[in-house]
Amino acid sequence: MERKTAAVIFGGQSSEHEVSCMSAANVIDRINKEKYDLLLIGITMDGHWIKTDSVDDIRSGEWRNGKVSAAILPDATKKCAILMDGDKVTEVKLDLVFPVLHGLHGEDGTIQGLLELARIPYVGCGVLASAVGMDKLYTKIIVNNLGIRQADYEPVMSEQLADMDVVIARVEKHFSYPVFIKPSNAGSSKGVSKAENREELENGLKEAANHDRKILVEEMIVGREIECAVFGGGKEEVKASGVGEILAAADFYDFDAKYHNAESKTVTDPELPGNAAEEVRKAAVAIFKAVDGYGLSRVDFFVKEDGEIVFNEINTMPGFTAISMYPMLWEARGINKEELVDKLMSHALERF
Repeated sequence: MERKTAAVIFGGQSSEHEVSCMSAANVIDRINKEKYDLLLIGITMDGHWIKTDSVDDIRSGEWRNGKVSAAILPDATKKCAILMDGDKVTEVKLDLVFPVLHGLHGEDGTIQGLLELARIPYVGCGVLASAVGMDKLYTKIIVNNLGIRQADYEPVMSEQLADMDVVIARVEKHFSYPVFIKPSNAGSSKGVSKAENREELENGLKEAANHDRKILVEEMIVGREIECAVFGGGKEEVKASGVGEILAAADFYDFDAKYHNAESKTVTDPELPGNAAEEVRKAAVAIFKAVDGYGLSRVDFFVKEDGEIVFNEINTMPGFTAISMYPMLWEARGINKEELVDKLMSHALERF
């Protein structure tokens, strides 16, 4: 079997930089080293691309002190990364890229566009699905067309906050409290807050504006937080895993509850009312197809007491940390992390 060279790209300029590093270390550990030679490239918070020597360096953060700069050439005749060590420049031919990047400048279609130009196969969704999946407002517009229930919302642009009273009046006309405020484009629940009153709404809007110029104010949905993993696209039939439930330690599953609170738990195959689990699986596949998904996504829902399902969001490069739901859901279906990573990389090679 001919060995292939895969680049794993991690870090990035988003607020999910640290989560990406955690995910990448887990992915790299699971890659079949008999099939793939690896080139590890970390992107610092200020956007510098650095060749990284080991998983240990990723876990310790030492990779940020690396001296060899890296880049991927957009030249489709080259299909390579270039490494720059002082005056010495080396080309490394690439067979595929695994962009383990979460959030803006990574999960939003930007790096996918670079890889499309370079014609280098890559793991995960393409430009359109990544861009739409990253932007909650446009996801909602697409899901509206499917007739799948989702939280009612009021879009707000950050420049409108100069006239805060007008924005608050608009929100209060649309909703009663409590409401949720979300940046349209941030991930890992960064910048998300819950407002019980006008003062909290104003503070929440200002905080969300630190993360994105597009903000969503949403009605509060009371329900269980349910997630579903999806794999497939292209020639591969789109399949959904079973479902998992988030038992959040905090009032809602924000960044700290996700990654820093040991009380938050995830459960696979929880008992749900009626036919809700099957409805979630069907809706997850329909949404993945509607955004033109490829490879993988995790689709999140609320399930209400009466069994009604409400779409929350789609993540086109879900977390791969030790506590992440995407690999956990496939593991519950008998596909371990090594097999899952191998399937994702093999599927990427079929892309072009």
